Amino acid sequence: MGDISRDSDTVELTAPPIFKYGERVISRYTIRNDGTYVGKDIGEVLARKGDVGFVTSIGNFLQQYYIYAVEFIDTGNRVGMRGRELVSLDNLPDHVAEALGNEKIEQLSGIRPGSA
Repeated sequence: MGDISRDSDTVELTAPPIFKYGERVISRYTIRNDGTYVGKDIGEVLARKGDVGFVTSIGNFLQQYYIYAVEFIDTGNRVGMRGRELVSLDNLPDHVAEALGNEKIEQLSGIRPGSA
């Protein structure tokens, strides 16, 4: 465990979690198995950039970071992710919603659990 990168200046647990249970989120990055996901090969893609999922639980790591379990709609994979790896679909910043436009917002609003 000596190779764990720990940003000692950041302690997320002093504030409430960024995301809530059931919140729709999008992966900001492609996430690969680092060997901790049972049943998948190391390096296998668990979530792709842009995949949509739902926060199913909230835990912590090293008593420092929140870890959000996200169940992705298309794959069914439940992946533990940091807040910085996700973007909320339920609470889009105004400038992002404006850039997407009404048509895309309508499409995104139709994404619900079991809608795959």
